[in-house]
Amino acid sequence: MSHSQRLIQIRTYQLAPDARDAFHRAFVDEAVPMLRRWQHEIVAFGPSPHAGDAYFLIRAYDDLDDLNARQDAFYGSPEWRQGPRERVLAMIRHYQDAVLWASPETLNDLRRRNPGDAAPTG
Repeated sequence: MSHSQRLIQIRTYQLAPDARDAFHRAFVDEAVPMLRRWQHEIVAFGPSPHAGDAYFLIRAYDDLDDLNARQDAFYGSPEWRQGPRERVLAMIRHYQDAVLWASPETLNDLRRRNPGDAAPTG
């Protein structure tokens, strides 16, 4: 794999009915800033345009070891566990991950086309 390639994780969330607006606010106000403090590279996030109760998060990592180490540290941290974790998890019915390699150009395009801080629609 080329050094310029990044491993991206696309996480899709199925949310509780009518939870998307509250989930988006919690994501924008708490989860994303916290992930950034923990040095996760957020590529894009937001309400999925295909369904009113769907949401997505795309993060980029050096490789699978980097992904696992960063996520283990973050999700095991007191900041997350004693912070918004319970409230955020209560709005999620289930989630699924896909992991694949992407070029810097792809990452930039995803960032440009999916402004995560925009208000949800639909």
